[in-house]
Amino acid sequence: MANAPGQHGRGRRPACPRHSRQGQRDMKTLAKLPVTIVTGFLGSGKTTLLRHMLDNAQGRRIAVIVNEFGELGIDGEILKQCSIGCTEEEALGRVFELANGCLCCTVQEEFFPVMRELVARRGDLDHILIETSGLALPKPLVQAFQWPEIRNACTVDAVITVVDSPAVAAGTFAAYPDQVDAQRKLDPNLDHESPLHELFADQLASADLVVLNKADLIDAAGLAKVRAEVAEELPPAVKVIEASSGRLPLDVLLGVGAESEAHIDGRRTHHDSHHDGDDHDDHDHDAFDSISIDLPEADESLLLDALTQLVGEFGILRAKGFAAIPGKPMRLLIQGVGTRFDKHFDRAWRSDEPRITRLVLIGQDLDAVQLEARLRQALGA
Repeated sequence: MANAPGQHGRGRRPACPRHSRQGQRDMKTLAKLPVTIVTGFLGSGKTTLLRHMLDNAQGRRIAVIVNEFGELGIDGEILKQCSIGCTEEEALGRVFELANGCLCCTVQEEFFPVMRELVARRGDLDHILIETSGLALPKPLVQAFQWPEIRNACTVDAVITVVDSPAVAAGTFAAYPDQVDAQRKLDPNLDHESPLHELFADQLASADLVVLNKADLIDAAGLAKVRAEVAEELPPAVKVIEASSGRLPLDVLLGVGAESEAHIDGRRTHHDSHHDGDDHDDHDHDAFDSISIDLPEADESLLLDALTQLVGEFGILRAKGFAAIPGKPMRLLIQGVGTRFDKHFDRAWRSDEPRITRLVLIGQDLDAVQLEARLRQALGA
């Protein structure tokens, strides 16, 4: 385990003044601030779950740390639109975006300074939510809560792993799901699963609660298959619950009281060897690319048809971003896993922002120049 980092950080953002309770500050700071870590594979619905939690916070003062893989802050943008009890300007002090890689690799450089800031403000907070990148390993992040400066002020209430039930049923977390599944059944001692499956297994290994999301998009037999596959990777006594679009009561998600940092060292994962000592450089995330593409206004059907074509041709795992649709005053939010795309108009374009289409594509061995050229050709741009 690496030593705690030095005292380098970032500028202080003001707390939401309407939620300040100065009279209770001294009493509040005596209690540990609960932290919920939401992890899960690409497109599992982590941001949707967090948005549901924030929209139903019932007065809880919640700070959010969003860890993006790539340069475009899509998830942070979405969460800033939620009803978190603050104005949009005040929300800037409640949603923290970390866009440099993944938290399991940038705990010292990115995560620790933000946590120091939130610890200093914990008298004004009731809970912290952390959304990890879809490529992140949760174990090193939980271990960071063993550092004295964080451990004395915070506790990990739970690690929630969100599972895309239809994707797991289809085996799409693996590069070659049919062959991998057949090999595993023939040889239970086989230890060369694909990186995607290892990542999925490691996210489950750290879980205190597993949410089988999108349960409404799969039949009973498929859901039973997912439950059985997930159970193979879970520690004993970890609860598994089903959800549609992340809609679950907050009492189920918050107040778990797992104190995950106290037992995380006993959770064995595929990547433990990469995090022994201080060398975190040898990492399976190197196999993934995240590219950002800016395009002009785009016809909705042409854009979605082009993305669907490129997903199949280039093996794109995840597509997400915003599109400017000609003649529409609102921007179109697009989120895709494989060839499944969700879309809706999320907010009006501001007068001070350009009406352009911005996308993030995540996959393995992606050619950014070729993908942008193909999209522009499809859109006639």
